[in-house]
Amino acid sequence: MEGLAVKLQDLEERTFIPGSLAQPRVLATSQGRLDLVRVGWIRPVLESRWPLFLARAITLAGFVFTILVGLFGSPVGSHNFAIIFVWLAWWTALKLVFIPLGGRSWCSVCPLPMPGEWLQRGGLVSRSQRRLGLGLRWPRPLRGYWLQAGLFLVIGAFSAVTLTDARVTAWILLGLIGLAIGLSLVFENRAFCSNVCPIGGFSGMYAQMSPIELRVRDAAVCAAHSEKTCYQECPWGVYPLALKDSSACGLCMECLRVCPQDNLALNLRPFGSDVGTPRRSQRLDEAFLALVMMGSALAFSAVFTGPWGSLKSAAYVIGSPAWVAYAAGFLGLNLILLPVVYGISVRAGQRTWKGWAILRQSMTNFAQALLPLGLFAWIAFTISFALPKLATILNVLSDPMGWGWNLFGTADSVLNTSTWTLGPLLQVAALVIGLSWSVRLITRLAAEEPPANRLWRKSAPLAAFSLAYSLGMLWLLVG
Repeated sequence: MEGLAVKLQDLEERTFIPGSLAQPRVLATSQGRLDLVRVGWIRPVLESRWPLFLARAITLAGFVFTILVGLFGSPVGSHNFAIIFVWLAWWTALKLVFIPLGGRSWCSVCPLPMPGEWLQRGGLVSRSQRRLGLGLRWPRPLRGYWLQAGLFLVIGAFSAVTLTDARVTAWILLGLIGLAIGLSLVFENRAFCSNVCPIGGFSGMYAQMSPIELRVRDAAVCAAHSEKTCYQECPWGVYPLALKDSSACGLCMECLRVCPQDNLALNLRPFGSDVGTPRRSQRLDEAFLALVMMGSALAFSAVFTGPWGSLKSAAYVIGSPAWVAYAAGFLGLNLILLPVVYGISVRAGQRTWKGWAILRQSMTNFAQALLPLGLFAWIAFTISFALPKLATILNVLSDPMGWGWNLFGTADSVLNTSTWTLGPLLQVAALVIGLSWSVRLITRLAAEEPPANRLWRKSAPLAAFSLAYSLGMLWLLVG
């Protein structure tokens, strides 16, 4: 118990999203929440480990099959299951369904950490006493979103080849699962998911916008329970009472299954319930990741949907001078241009100079307003290539290796998308929603920052920053 007490003292920094200092809330249906655990037919599904295990087993089998197809199937990306299902079907589902509607729901079935976690926990379905690994704690200086943002930038710099070369995709997947296994055998809990995985990084960040949350029903019940069973059994090392937002919870439901007090709720809530309240931290990792996601959406739109053939060609020729220029531009956009412009916009909203510490705090606080802007920019970008290429999913189902098979009779299926006019309209709608939501958050947060008057003076620069970004995305996607 002494060791558990020491760990609990460190939960705020390990479990909470950087920058969030709001107090834990007891959520109930009276606060606009619907507790899904109270729904009769849903409860047994959540309480049993088998549905989640079967879902994870299916995704792992698909993961292994994708790697094999990527390594040994057709080198033509459009005819290879690995490319179509990872970068079209899965990516579209992640951006349009999993994250907006389920937060970190993909993390609950993601195959990447599964082999390492099974070794670490000593069992496929439940935890046992025969476990492997050193169980070290993740280094404090490496906590937060920094590594996840950096890995996303590395993958993004090679994105043109990654999205078209099945072998590269397969080797990246193999590398990620190998890294996850290695970290599971050295560090405790899901160190890879919480601190390294780029998918986990932006899923967690944008989970604050989703309508799903796992929370305790009554904080007093948890405080009086000395064993802290939920924390000891959580694969993520999350203490549910300490959750201030949904960024750290992987929705594995293990805490719900082991809680002896039946004090956990899985709530449906209003969108964006975790954002819009002041944060007083000076940690900038969430702001940095939010800007990286915005910059990457802008760069990918320019490469894959923009009018510059030379830019697309440069992104494909890895190692050439043209690619070096492209990579430098991509990194410069994300590491210098957007952070500097964002910092200037935040500074312009301050009436007087109050020091770097206050500026860092304001940049951290207003980073919340970047979340809807970035999320809906990714939705708009995803729509740009998802609708016209839906037929290829049916094609590779029948011919996954690209060897001329026709297993289900859909290898030659064609969907006429030339008359689909909803694509641009949906993209415009997504960008408008993201912009209006962002401006509303900027105004709400600015109202909480001193001085109390001159709200327009504090919010106008960041609103202009958001508008310029949205217009840039609109031009690249719709023209």
